[in-house]
Parts: sequence; structure tokens; C-alpha cells
Amino acid sequence: MAQQRALPQSKETLLQSYNKRLKDDIKSIMDNFTEIIKTAKIEDETQVSRATQGEQDNYEMHVRAANIVRAGESLMKLVSDLKQFLILNDFPSVNEAIDQRNQQLRALQEECDRKLIALRDEISIDLYELEEEYYSSRYR
Repeated sequence: MAQQRALPQSKETLLQSYNKRLKDDIKSIMDNFTEIIKTAKIEDETQVSRATQGEQDNYEMHVRAANIVRAGESLMKLVSDLKQFLILNDFPSVNEAIDQRNQQLRALQEECDRKLIALRDEISIDLYELEEEYYSSRYR
């Protein structure tokens, strides 16, 4: 946040929960990725056969990859929640946008008013000249 504002307790709690979700999801991605890298290393001597160990490692990699995907989806949901929070709770920027639009519309209104007044004046002058011509003509 560019400005530090005093937030109500519920908003502060919500922001803290967003921060916790972010840290948990990033930690989950990092831990699972680290474990996948560790699993990829081949150990020379184990008590189980290579085929069994390979299948176990393959299964573990799939589970950890699924955990990474789940954490990534959770992060995307968090981004969506943050956008919604910002849209619903960022009243200063919304008010600023409304004020800016009001100023634009007022400027447009003033310009239209000036043009209408100039048009009225021109029409008034032309009408006066036409009336003068009409009343001074013999067709009256």
C-alpha cells in the first residue's frame, strides 16, 4: 500500500490471512520442488530393489507435482481475492476517479454552454436583422 491508513480490525485480519496464505503456498511450492529434486538423485545402496524404488520415487514426484499445482492454483485464487478486496475497499482511488470524471463532465458542460450562448447570440442578431428587413419591406 502506498499510503498507510488505519484499517478496521476485520480488514486487518483479512490482510493478515492473505499474507499467511501467500507464505504457506510459497513454502509448499518450495518444499515440494526441493523434495522432487532430492528424489531425482539416484542412491547406490538401498534395501529395496531399483524397480520398486523407481516406482516409489515416480509416485512421490507425481504427488509432489500435484501439490505444487494445488499451491499455484491457491495463489491464483489469492490474487483474485486480493483484486476483489482492492476493488471493494479502495474508496480513495474510487472517489478520485469519480471526481476526475466529474471535472471532465463539468468542463464539457461549460464548453457546450459557451457554444450554445454564442449560437443564441448569433441567432438573435440574425433574427433581429430579418425582422427589421421584414417590417421595412412592402410585403408586410
